[in-house]
Amino acid sequence: MEKIFDNTQTAFALKSDTELDRAYFLFKLIDNEPLVRIGTAVTNFAIKAHLPVEGLIRATVFDHFCGGVNEQDCLPVVDKMYSKGGVSSVLDYSVEGKEEESQFDAALKMTLKTIEFAEEKQAIPFAVFKPTGFGRLDLYEKIGAKQELTPQEKAEWNRVLERFDIVCKAAHDKDVALLIDAEESWMQDAADDVVEDMMRKYNKQKVIVYNTLQLYRHDRLPYLQRLHERAKADGFYIGMKLVRGAYMEKEHKRAEEKGYPTPICSTKEATDLNYDAGVAYMVDHIDSMAVFAGTHNEDSSYKLMQLMQDRGIDKNDGRVWFGQLYGMSDNISYNLAAEGYNVAKYLPFGPVRDVMPYLIRRAEENTSVAGQTSRELTLIKRERDRRKGK
Repeated sequence: MEKIFDNTQTAFALKSDTELDRAYFLFKLIDNEPLVRIGTAVTNFAIKAHLPVEGLIRATVFDHFCGGVNEQDCLPVVDKMYSKGGVSSVLDYSVEGKEEESQFDAALKMTLKTIEFAEEKQAIPFAVFKPTGFGRLDLYEKIGAKQELTPQEKAEWNRVLERFDIVCKAAHDKDVALLIDAEESWMQDAADDVVEDMMRKYNKQKVIVYNTLQLYRHDRLPYLQRLHERAKADGFYIGMKLVRGAYMEKEHKRAEEKGYPTPICSTKEATDLNYDAGVAYMVDHIDSMAVFAGTHNEDSSYKLMQLMQDRGIDKNDGRVWFGQLYGMSDNISYNLAAEGYNVAKYLPFGPVRDVMPYLIRRAEENTSVAGQTSRELTLIKRERDRRKGK
C-alpha cells in the first residue's frame, strides 16, 4: 500500500500561513502535559467564575477544533473543506453534561436541524448526537444495571425513547445517515439496547442508524458478533462507527473505586489489534453492514485501505467511511480524500462555555496518546519549512 500520509502540501492546503502558525503553537502547548493540566484547571475556574476568557479561548483552541458557536457559523468551514479538499463534515452539537428536560429537548431540536442541513447539503452526509444529549447519564446507568425505576423515572425514560425515535424516524424519512456516539461503559448497555431497537426499526432496507463501538473495551468485538447474529435473524443492517475510545482514565478510575476489572484492554497494542479486528470483521461482512472508521491512526487507515483493495471494494463505496476530528490528523483526512476515499471530519459547534468539556477532552487525548502530538508538530513544521523554501 502506497504511503500517502506524509504529503503535507495536500494535508495543509486549506490552511493559511497564520493558521498553520497557530496550529503549531497549539500543539506545542498540548505537547506539554503539566501545562495542559494547569491550563485545564485555570480554564475551568475561569469559566465557572464567569471571567472574561471567551475571547481568548475563541481565538485559539476553539477556532482550531470547532466550526463555530452555532450551525450557521459552520457552513463556510463545511463548504471550504468540501469544495477545496473533498472532505465532508459531520455537524456535531458538542454540548455535554446537561441534566434538564428543557436542555434535552433543545438538543433534540438541534439534532433535527442538523438532519435538515444534511438532507440539503451533499457536503454533510451524516448527522450525529450523543445519548446523554437526550437523557441523564444516571438514568441510562440505572436501566443498564436492571434497577427498578420510580414512576417518575419511567416517564422520564419514555421521553428519552421518544427523542431517539423522533430523530431516527426523521433521518430515515430524509434518507440521512445518523451516527450515535458511545459514552462511558456504565451507561452504554442501555444506550446499545435503544440503538439496536432503532436499527431493527429503521435499517430494514439499508443502514441509516449507526451505533459506536469503543474498541479500547475488550468486550466490544464479541458484542458486535452477537449483534450480527441478531441482525441476521431479524433482517436488519448494522451501522457502526468504530473508534478506539475517549474515556480511558475515567474508566480505569471507576473500576478501581468500585472494585471490578477494568473494561479497557490491558495495553495500547491490544487496543490496536482489537480495533483492526473490528474493522476487518465489518469489511468481511460489508454486504450487511456499513462502517465509519473513526481513527487518527495511520497504520489502521492503511490496513483498511488494503482490506478494501483486497476485497474489491471501491474507494468511494458508500458503506465505508473514514473519519477524523476537525483540527486533527489533516494529513490523513485530506490525503485520503485526494485519493478518492469517503472522508468526513467531525465538526463540533456550540457556545464556547458549553463546548469546553469537549475541548478539554481533546487536549487531554492529544497529551495522552503516545506520538499523536509530536506527529502533528513534525508535519506542521515540515509544511512551514516547505512554504519557506527550506
